[in-house]
Amino acid sequence: MVIVVGGDGSLLGAARALARHNVPVLGINRGSLGFLTDIRPDELEVKCAEVLDGHYLVENRFLLQAEVRRHGEAIGQGDALNDVVLHPGKSTRMIEFEIYIDGQFVCSQKADGLIVATPTGSTAYALSAGGPIMHPKLDAIVIVPMYPHTLSGRPIVVDGNSELKIVVSKDMTIYPQVSCDGQNHFTCAPGDTITVSKKPQKLRLIHPLDHNYYEVCRTKLGWGSRLGGGGD
Repeated sequence: MVIVVGGDGSLLGAARALARHNVPVLGINRGSLGFLTDIRPDELEVKCAEVLDGHYLVENRFLLQAEVRRHGEAIGQGDALNDVVLHPGKSTRMIEFEIYIDGQFVCSQKADGLIVATPTGSTAYALSAGGPIMHPKLDAIVIVPMYPHTLSGRPIVVDGNSELKIVVSKDMTIYPQVSCDGQNHFTCAPGDTITVSKKPQKLRLIHPLDHNYYEVCRTKLGWGSRLGGGGD
């Protein structure tokens, strides 16, 4: 077992490094939000003792793997527990791209970018962009356009085993970026193809026995709160 002390960003980095080794991971929150690192410092001694005694829950969280190809050759690869994001980088111009799912053409879009998120990542950047909250046990991927230049651009949830292909328009004059969990970045050129699919290995995330996902959504995100009231 690996204990990660820090915020959600620390756990994201650990997840990408440890998933392939099938090592269970426990998060101790020393950051600001702590959506994934759910043990507080004041309960560290009690909760860790329970976990070490074998009293805990294990969730298998899947990751995404992304590959950028140029003229058929791979130029960048990265994994993500939360999301793979296509964005303009330092430019303020929109990106033109096409989306294919399992070889089928889906749409052509002009937008500030595109977020491809796991259920784990559905409560992160994708949520801020208008995507749905997905329970972490769902085997699904959500595709969320970022400020699309259309009235009909909406998020779509697809099967978790789907292979997504994003083709950057050859007519682009900017070089957009692909970011994995906001930590690993690759620069794309016009005509590049980004392939996103489920990674075979999963993260084994440990929780205390009293872990309640819906309570986390209420307390950390304010989900379900009444106007002017608290989460309860």
